[in-house]
Amino acid sequence: MAGKPKLHYTKGRGKMESIRWLLAAAGVEFEEEFIEKKEDLEKLRSDGVLLFQQVPMVEMDGMRMVQTRAILSYIAGKYNLYGKDLKERAWIDMYVEGTTDLMGMIMYLPFQPADTKEKNLALIIERATTRYFPVYEKALKDHGQDYLVGNKLSWADVHLLEAILMAEECKPDILSAFPLLQAFKGRISNIPTIKKFLQPGSQRKPPTDEKFVAVVRKIFNI
Repeated sequence: MAGKPKLHYTKGRGKMESIRWLLAAAGVEFEEEFIEKKEDLEKLRSDGVLLFQQVPMVEMDGMRMVQTRAILSYIAGKYNLYGKDLKERAWIDMYVEGTTDLMGMIMYLPFQPADTKEKNLALIIERATTRYFPVYEKALKDHGQDYLVGNKLSWADVHLLEAILMAEECKPDILSAFPLLQAFKGRISNIPTIKKFLQPGSQRKPPTDEKFVAVVRKIFNI
């Protein structure tokens, strides 16, 4: 039997968090090897295990996979979270790209200069409520189903829930104008594998704080 996937990244969310979410949603146990100092990253690079000298890196099925999108689509395909045909896959991809854009804005907020944070936070809230969330609300309204694509749990649903919870950390009532997304959040959060991941003590990582920002800057020279 193949071993558990092993995730190589820092002890924070970053680009690995969506991978943790998707594995957890699929009910897959995984191990983590944390990069805690610059030397840990340099060792991975010098060992030649990082295809483009970058993390995230996931050891899985005999591969050392890099590039977040490639890792996520592999997991989604392997665990039947990627639609039944090309058209469903295209919709899943479109929805995932939207939530990725929104989560990217939120992910980089703690790394921005203090004098721009308020402005960027306002932009995140504006984009979430006028560009991104209306799309998902309309999708759920138009087809009247519980899931975004194919009336079945997919990568798109898992990604959207992750994005919703991140957005709520920015503004707790951000879903106030989106009743279908509020119901969606409740449904997806109660799927047993996801419910388990949302419990304290899971491998889900906390929001990025100033202490973690300092660690990341040191490891990656930024």
